[in-house]
Amino acid sequence: MSGRSPIDSVVATTKGDDGTTGLLYGGARIGKDDPRAEAYGTIDEAVAALGLARANLGVKRRTGTLGPSIGGLAPLILRIQRELFVVGAELATNPDAWDRLRDGQTRVSEAMVRDIERDLVELERNIEMPKEFVVPGETVTSAALELARTILRRAERRAVALQRDGLVPGPYLVPYLNRLADFVWVLARAAERAESRTATPARTPAAATRRETAP
Repeated sequence: MSGRSPIDSVVATTKGDDGTTGLLYGGARIGKDDPRAEAYGTIDEAVAALGLARANLGVKRRTGTLGPSIGGLAPLILRIQRELFVVGAELATNPDAWDRLRDGQTRVSEAMVRDIERDLVELERNIEMPKEFVVPGETVTSAALELARTILRRAERRAVALQRDGLVPGPYLVPYLNRLADFVWVLARAAERAESRTATPARTPAAATRRETAP
C-alpha cells in the first residue's frame, strides 16, 4: 500500500489506511476498532436510522399523504439527529482535550436530558401504551424508529463500558442515551397512532389467552 500514489479526493484522505482514525481536537490517533470509535460509530448508525424515518415522512409530505398528527414528528426527529452529533463529539474527544468541550455543543448537558424527559412525558399523554412487547413493522416510519432505538441501546451499552473505564467526560451522556431510547420507542408508537395503526403484540392472541387463563 505504501507504494500507491495519493488519491485526488477531499473525502478519501488515506490517513486511515493504517487502521487508525483521528479524534476531535486532534491528539493521538486511535485504532478504528477502539471502543471509543465503536461507540461514536454506533451513534452515527442511529443518526442514519433516524434519517430513514424522517425521509419516509418527507415522502408522505411530497405525495400529500402526510396527516397533521404525524407531521410534527419530522422536526422532532431532526432535533434528535442533531443532538446525537453532540453525543458523538463527546465520545470522540481525547481526555487531554476534555476541557475544550462545551455543554450542548460538544458535550451532553443536563438540559438535553431534561428536554427529552419533558417530551417523553408529553408524548405519553397522547397515546395508548401497549401492555406487552410489540413486533416492529406496522408502518415504515415506526419500523425505522424501532431500528434507531435498538442501535441507541447498543450505543448505550458501548458508552456504559467506556464510562466504567473513565473514558466518558461528562455525567449526562449515558442517562441521555438511556432516556432517548425510551423516547424513540414512544415516538414509534406515536407514528403508528398517527396512521391509525396499532402495534402488533409479540404474542399471538391464542398464546395470550392461554397465559391469562392458566391456573
